[in-house]
Amino acid sequence: MIYPTTIYEDNHLLVVNKPVNWLVQGDKTGDPTLIDWSKDYIKKKYKKPGNVFLNPAHRLDRPVSGLVIFARTSKALTRLTALFRDQLIQKTYVAVVKSKPQELNGSLIHWLVKDKTKNVTKAFNRNKGSGKKSILTYQTLVCEGEHSLLSIKPETGRPHQIRVQLAKILCPIQGDLKYGYTMPNTDKSICLHAFKIELEHPIIKEKISFCATPQGVYWKHHLSVINELDK
Repeated sequence: MIYPTTIYEDNHLLVVNKPVNWLVQGDKTGDPTLIDWSKDYIKKKYKKPGNVFLNPAHRLDRPVSGLVIFARTSKALTRLTALFRDQLIQKTYVAVVKSKPQELNGSLIHWLVKDKTKNVTKAFNRNKGSGKKSILTYQTLVCEGEHSLLSIKPETGRPHQIRVQLAKILCPIQGDLKYGYTMPNTDKSICLHAFKIELEHPIIKEKISFCATPQGVYWKHHLSVINELDK
């Protein structure tokens, strides 16, 4: 089992690299969660008695890996929530997808509608009335055989946004059976990783950024290209 790793911490923030198949918060399965691991980390490292205040400022789907920011104070949480709401936090993902986009670099705009009963989101090319406008930009980094490596920057933060928007252009993410890929990854992951986050520190007001390299057999071939994104 791959365990989370800490990327950054101060009195206000904790940034963690989430492995695949870890829940950010608990569900009915009772499986280990990133928030419990992170609270335990803070409690032990700083010998804190009682409950530890720690809240995730955003989420990642269970089969997705990468950076998650936690607030260590209520003040930091309020300000992080505002930064995400106002789209002032820049996230960069990497993904391995089937085929390649028709346009190697570009923007995608769709209106997304989530079916909560099935936990599936659908993308439409125009507003159907209840859809939420969703925007991302992408860059094709490598095209090899039947797959491509993409760098993706979402401008909005909708549930399953990257997964369903890429599937809509016939480039489903490797391993993502829910959105059209035909074969599962053996570790139950999908090849989508939250690689980089850039923001203004919610308390100190300085520009900060974090990167986390993806782990696992499906990423090994691409690591040299991915790590160049941090330069």
